[in-house]
Amino acid sequence: MAHLPVIFIPFCLLFLGALPCFTSGTTLEELQLQLNQLNKNYKTLEEKVAKLELALHVGNQSAGKISISRTCRETRAADPFLGSGMYWIDPDGQAVGDDPIYVYCDMTKGSTAVHHDSESPTDVGHCAGPGCYSKAVNYAASNRQMLALVELSAQCYQSIKYDCNNAPLELNGVSYAWWNDKYGIPQYYWAGSNNSVHTCQCGIDGTCVDPVAKCNCDAAAPVQLFDDGVVTNKEILPITMLNFGRTQLETSSGVHTLGPFECVGQVSVDRMPSSCEDLWKTGHKLNGLYSVVGVSTAESIYCDFSKLPHELGFQNWIGFIDIKSFPTHFYVRKLQNYFAQLYTPIPFEDEMVNVGGAMNLTAGIFTAPRTGKYFFSASGSTNFPASSYTLLFDIDLFKNGYTIGVSRTDSYSSSSNLKTFTLQAVVDLQREDEIWLAATLAAQGAFIFGYDYTHFNGFLLEEAISESLNAIYYTL
Repeated sequence: MAHLPVIFIPFCLLFLGALPCFTSGTTLEELQLQLNQLNKNYKTLEEKVAKLELALHVGNQSAGKISISRTCRETRAADPFLGSGMYWIDPDGQAVGDDPIYVYCDMTKGSTAVHHDSESPTDVGHCAGPGCYSKAVNYAASNRQMLALVELSAQCYQSIKYDCNNAPLELNGVSYAWWNDKYGIPQYYWAGSNNSVHTCQCGIDGTCVDPVAKCNCDAAAPVQLFDDGVVTNKEILPITMLNFGRTQLETSSGVHTLGPFECVGQVSVDRMPSSCEDLWKTGHKLNGLYSVVGVSTAESIYCDFSKLPHELGFQNWIGFIDIKSFPTHFYVRKLQNYFAQLYTPIPFEDEMVNVGGAMNLTAGIFTAPRTGKYFFSASGSTNFPASSYTLLFDIDLFKNGYTIGVSRTDSYSSSSNLKTFTLQAVVDLQREDEIWLAATLAAQGAFIFGYDYTHFNGFLLEEAISESLNAIYYTL
């Protein structure tokens, strides 16, 4: 019987135009090459899909067809029924700045995770010197977008793990490993936020295998160890480069695993806004003039929300705003004659104006309803008896019982018994401070002349609006 020829039927996989055919005659090397090609094609497909989705989102944003939130937290707030997964966000503001970024949103924690190309365990190989192995970390987001995410978030962090065997991070005071922060500055701590000391999580917890060491990998033990921790100083994250060394021995090994850059929560502005940054953090998006609480008064500023808070031109100061939360001005006159009591508030009988009711005519006392600068003016006449000697009469302006201004009249070389006094003052007052006029020196027989000749007026010149508004804000 004749032998039939053996026919090899290939199994071909159609993938993005590539047709790698696996047959019984295919070697392992060829299979590996074909698998690598498939992986490359898959990554190319992923990149194309991501670019198409990005173009779609950017186009829809510009056309006003869709709204993209700045963080995962805001995305969830817009739709409470969304589940965890990949979403587009735009931390630096919709339709301004850099393109939106594709991130993982953990809707349970309200966290935003930015992925990068160094999340898989990676062997550092063998080399001898400090930082002889270096790997730059490339994120799926621009620096501007990550900076905006940091400024919007209450907390940001990044986990890192290093599996080691005879591969110390530090030995005999020499640092063989470090990571670079977002500014490119080397950092030698591997957990927490204290960058002043070399330490790992076991050093913080006091659980390192060598009690003297601050990291497990620093222990002189020829066994497989590891250090892991979470870096929590959001001001210098994300990590931009990993550096390791002293793995030259055949028994040495080092494998790093860097977690995604994650941010959670939202920066709280628990006060009246005092800057464009406060407004930006609370979600304002439109460029324009805004009124905010200044150091002592309300201020007008121009906010350019196409920029980030640290960028030039984000905020421009325009000027002060004259705002008074409580209208205060008064004008009173004294009608009764013959008042000469010393150190007693001068009462008034005729109320011409008393808006706000801060002036108590009967008591003769003004009580400041708000903290700020006030203007006061007093004028009138004192009457002296006939005398061959010089007689004196002092009228003082008092603040909470202490003299802050004096006006003196005298009878020297005058044929008239009436002398005019006048007094003006600008005074800084706290809420509930009291102001009054009183005679502090009066010659016998001398008195304040009434009959519309003596007047007292005052008004709130400039309110410390920040204190007033904050007091109102915290009572709401």
